[in-house]
Parts: sequence; structure tokens; C-alpha cells
Amino acid sequence: MTDRLAFVDVCSGAGGLASGLESAGFSPVLLLDNKAQACETIRHNRPHWKVLCEDLLDFLPDDHPESLDVDLLSAGLPRVKSAAATGRADSEPELRLVEAAVLLLHAIQPRALLLENLPALGDSPAYADTREFIEEELTHLGYRSCWLVMNAADFGVPQDRMQGVLVAIKEPWFNAFVPPVPTTSERISLGSALRRSMGARGWPEAGAWADQASDVAPTLVGGSDNRGGPDVGPTGTKRAFARMGLNGNAFADEVPGPDYVWPRSNDMAEMPKMTVDQAAVLQSFPPGWTITGHKTARYRQIGHATPPPVGRALGEAIATALRSPGPSRPTMAHQIAGYTSRT
Repeated sequence: MTDRLAFVDVCSGAGGLASGLESAGFSPVLLLDNKAQACETIRHNRPHWKVLCEDLLDFLPDDHPESLDVDLLSAGLPRVKSAAATGRADSEPELRLVEAAVLLLHAIQPRALLLENLPALGDSPAYADTREFIEEELTHLGYRSCWLVMNAADFGVPQDRMQGVLVAIKEPWFNAFVPPVPTTSERISLGSALRRSMGARGWPEAGAWADQASDVAPTLVGGSDNRGGPDVGPTGTKRAFARMGLNGNAFADEVPGPDYVWPRSNDMAEMPKMTVDQAAVLQSFPPGWTITGHKTARYRQIGHATPPPVGRALGEAIATALRSPGPSRPTMAHQIAGYTSRT
């Protein structure tokens, strides 16, 4: 059996990216997040993993020798603002974390770096200064890099979720890196994903509801810690769910039972709601992965997570490169249709 590769994961959240990397053959030596509830979730699911509940800006790798010289540093960072009009100023806290993650390379010296965020970080003029900073640091430290834009729906996630990804690998292994290609040609609809769980309590119309929910779910948005209770996200996201017969204004404690009568109304208030466990299905967490906490805290962890299948696809591609014999193979990172790259 091939030896597993070691990684450090920062801004780990509920462990979506780490879970995906684990399934790709990586083992974490340290995970870091500043939210106690997220750290509890990871510890609940993987008691043997070392989890540090600390802010990334305060993290000193030299205090944790096991984090040094690993194969991969990964980070599912808080997302920058997507609208160009908001620009850098509105995303300063998130950009500080991006830069802090890149600066960790000096101490940790991993063979590869994986950062996940919104596509805007990789292509918006608003973040050109940040990209320039990143590229200068990577070049100085001997890495080559590419920016990718991936849709989680192309990797079996029942959600239209665009993700911006930076992959950087030390020069001797970068030429062997090939970006992951979609793993499915048919995207999974909301109804297909939730059909079984909607009928779990005997709702007789669960199948009919699933049949009409025939589109891929829109992007789940975790929202800010300063907001009230959980909902699926902005108005546009709620409308997209409503077109498939789902009320996104709140989450139910349980799925409909045998006596529930589906009104088939265009009034969102009369539509069934999904549960937080169903939101985890839409984010493609493994069935046995438990998200801990109260309803609002659980949903925010789920909505902010990197879908594990995306983490797995990226992890497999990076692992293949790191296990390659050397730099003789020509790079293909900029030749894959549908991706943007910067090398």
C-alpha cells in the first residue's frame, strides 16, 4: 500500500476539505480553526486528529514541529466578496487570512499548497494586488502555481457551487500536476439528492416532490456569525429553491411525515423545508460525518465548508504529482479546457 502523504490544514471549519484529502490518501498532522464549534465537529469525527483551536493570524508553526516539512498545506479560507464593486476594502479580513496562509510557507515548507476560495480571488481586478503578492512569494520560495475554477456539481456534488482554487507545487513536481477533470457527466439534481431522506418518515408524496425538483441546487451560503437564525442564503438562492418546491427561509427539525399534505403552492411559506442534515447531503459530507452544535451553528459550518468530493479530486491530482519521479514530464496545468491557469 502506498504511504500516505502528510498535510496541515488551516481554517479547517467542519472538516470538509480535510475529509476529502483524507480520502485521497493524505493524513493530517495538524488542523487549525478559530471557531470552537468547528473544532468540536472535527474532534467528534476524528478523535485521533490533532486539532488546534486558534486564529490563523496567531499560529506559529515553530511551536508545532510536526507541522514542518509536510507534503501539503491546505486552507479552505473564508470567502472574499464576489462583487467587483465591493472590492478589496470590504474583504480586508478575508484577504489578511489569504496572505497569512501564504506566509506560512516560509516556516512549514510544504511541497504543495492548496487554497480554496471564490473564483473572484483568482480573476477579479479588485484582487490583483493580492495575486501579485501571492505570486511573488511563491516564486521566491521555489513554487509554480495555477489558478483553477471548478464547479462542485462536476464532481458529484448536488449543488451549483463555483470555487476558485490555487494550487502551488515545488518546481521538481509541478510539471506532473494535471488539474482534476469532472468525475460525472450528469449532474445530480436536488430531488435526486434528497429523495430518500424526504421519504424517511413515510411521506407518500416524497417521490413526486423529488421528481419536480429536477435542477441542481443553488450554492448554499453559510452566512455571517452576526446574522440571526439559519436560512439557505440570499434572496436569489431562496427563489431558486422555491422554484423546486422548497422553502429556504428556515430549516425544519425533521422531514415531512406520513400525514403531511403537500399543497403544491407557489407560496414559499407553504412549501416543505429541508433539515440541516439534508444541507449536509447537498454539501456531500460523508454519511457518517456528524456536524455538532445547535441548528444555526451546524448549518453555518456546512454552508462554509468545501465539499469533500472537490477536496478528494484536488488531493488525488496533487498526490499524483508529488509521487511522480521528477521534472521531466511537460506541464499540462494550462491545457485543460474549462480551467484558468497562471504558471
